[in-house]
Amino acid sequence: MDRVSSFDEPLLKLLGGATAKVMAEHLDLHTVGDLLHHYPRRYEERGKLTALADLPLDEHVTVLAQVADARILMFNNGRGKRLEVTLTDGSGRLQLVFFGHGVHKPHKELLPGRQAMFAGKVSVFNRKMQLAHPTYQLLDASDADEATEAVDAFAGRLLPIYPACKQLDSWRIAKAVDAVLPSAQDAVDPLPASLREGRGFTPLPEALLKVHRPQTKADVEDAKARLKWDEAFVLQVALARRRYADTQLPAVARRPVADGLLDAFDAKLPFTLTEGQEKVSKEIFDDLATEHPMHRLLQGEVGSGKTMVALRAMLTVVDAGGQAAMLAPTEVLAQQHHRSITEMMGELAEGGMLGGSDRGTKVVLLTGSMGMAARRQALLDLVTGEAGIVIGTHALIEDKVQFHDLGLVVVDEQHRFGVEQRDALRSKGKQPPHLLVMTATPIPRTVAMTVFGDLETSVLDQLPAGRSPIASHVVPAKDKPHFLARAWERVREEVENGHQTYVVCPRIGDDAEEAEGKKGKAAKKASAKASEEDPEKRPPLAVLEIADELRKGALAGLSVEVLHGRMHPDEKDDVMRRFAAGDVDVLVATTVIEVGVNVPNATAMVIMDADRFGVSQLHQLRGRVGRGSAPGLCLLVSEAHEASPARARLSAVAATLDGFELSRIDLEQRREGDVLGQAQSGVRSSLRMLTVIDDEEVIAAAREEAVAIVAADPELEHLPELRTVLAALLDKDREEYLDKG
Repeated sequence: MDRVSSFDEPLLKLLGGATAKVMAEHLDLHTVGDLLHHYPRRYEERGKLTALADLPLDEHVTVLAQVADARILMFNNGRGKRLEVTLTDGSGRLQLVFFGHGVHKPHKELLPGRQAMFAGKVSVFNRKMQLAHPTYQLLDASDADEATEAVDAFAGRLLPIYPACKQLDSWRIAKAVDAVLPSAQDAVDPLPASLREGRGFTPLPEALLKVHRPQTKADVEDAKARLKWDEAFVLQVALARRRYADTQLPAVARRPVADGLLDAFDAKLPFTLTEGQEKVSKEIFDDLATEHPMHRLLQGEVGSGKTMVALRAMLTVVDAGGQAAMLAPTEVLAQQHHRSITEMMGELAEGGMLGGSDRGTKVVLLTGSMGMAARRQALLDLVTGEAGIVIGTHALIEDKVQFHDLGLVVVDEQHRFGVEQRDALRSKGKQPPHLLVMTATPIPRTVAMTVFGDLETSVLDQLPAGRSPIASHVVPAKDKPHFLARAWERVREEVENGHQTYVVCPRIGDDAEEAEGKKGKAAKKASAKASEEDPEKRPPLAVLEIADELRKGALAGLSVEVLHGRMHPDEKDDVMRRFAAGDVDVLVATTVIEVGVNVPNATAMVIMDADRFGVSQLHQLRGRVGRGSAPGLCLLVSEAHEASPARARLSAVAATLDGFELSRIDLEQRREGDVLGQAQSGVRSSLRMLTVIDDEEVIAAAREEAVAIVAADPELEHLPELRTVLAALLDKDREEYLDKG
């Protein structure tokens, strides 16, 4: 069998249909290579029992423990049976529970004093941790030969505990790994020999053996150090090759022009730019002046003035004879950007119109819901070059849209756009246009290096003068209902002082959402029952219901309006305009207001069910207030239990306004995949060992090596093994994904 094919061997051949099917469907493991890269999450020492005191709630766990007590209880007038087993390990106790017909086998086997491994999901019942219907494997077999085998298998060994699922326990995964482990010898080593030897790394086949079947803790450390490097290095080589390929593409240099549109715009600005804005603008202008496409990520705090920086870049391109397109993720945001940009530019946005400036240009809006006449005019302005700036949603990507000379694409909120969409827009230039990607979710340096490794990064971390501080507080609605009543009083006080408030809910709450097909009533019934038993299982609070309650109750007499994604675009625009004009006191909305919405008079925000949002999202939402001269207030309403991780997350958000700090917290609390999301889809499967928040040094060092290697040998002609591994990692779809950027 040749070296690559043993890794490509389908698991079906080696493990049988049922196991292979579960691995494919629930763990995304399809080949021998996939399984060999499914590393243990941690290791248990035989004899050193798991600390039951530290079990994480709602996670699948494997514990090694002893049965202290087992008893059968009757319920439902003797019609139902329940087996309760108490485990102990010296640090704490854990209850197991089995119901119905499932009690017979464990009742015979789980006798006091027996030791076993148990796997299941940790839940809480009557304030006690429990595993319901866990699977288990007894460790003290009665047959002498089996006992010796069991002791050999476990005694003194580190037991690998694998990321598992309900359908497949950790020890069954371990048995499957045993079946494929001989193939580790065929692993293709991606590290160039000089790099491997220079850094003293273990050979790859040995690292795979050590990570799955370590004899000592030192084996585990050895293997991890090596496997982390592989992941970081291969990913950074892929990104370095992309950066290199970009530098080979031609682009039209767009240099600033004296006394042009940009100078006219700067002259009429009522404030001075921050040092940060000046510095970042210079970085962008330098990139625009080169003859290969700019690829820059502009990240900054909520309200740090990214739109201003992007607009100045667009004006530079218009001065140089090109056109600029700004792509926004929602119609509300596209309209908002169009409104604020035309306001900032004044007569400069009315080029060719009566009363417009002779140095001006036309700024057009293009969204899917525009009327035919307006749309036709916008398309005409783009193809003739009359419009220097266009702001739109993905409607900009349609085939009908043609540009006179597209020179710059600005993508707002990058994580909401598929790569294909950005690529479609970029292909509308005669030569590849320059690309500026903006994100208001600050990203720790390592994530930026990993996810956006192909982009140069600019950071805006200063807030412009005139931005007010925002005070944030957690409102524990369940423990202290009077706090929630006080929150609505605060909203009234803000309105009495001439200000406005946002109330944000996780859900819209209309019939279309509730009654999807036949599931509607049943789902409603089930969720009502679930919420009686456990309030955290109730459906998230909804915009329409909360708005209704507020109008009738706590905020009666105030003007309360709703805004959500299912409204007609004209209706949304109308509500936003009236809110911006101060005619609406309270806007109850979904997260459509999360990015870019700018109403300086809105000073307070109440986020309902705040624990249902991520850290970065809460930070984004909070950035909608405190945009004027009055201080901002953000109230995070939650029914989560005081000791829960959800409440800890909210307290972290309330404690700091530093988005970079919050994004680190976010990353520590969530798995990489969630955070890296689509931006990394082409390479996500490679991140098994590396944690981007802890392995900053590894990533930085791997990036340096990767850049040097690609500069010396862009096609990797002298590194066939590295090419092979890259090809396996970046199959056709992923390769295209990376290429499109």
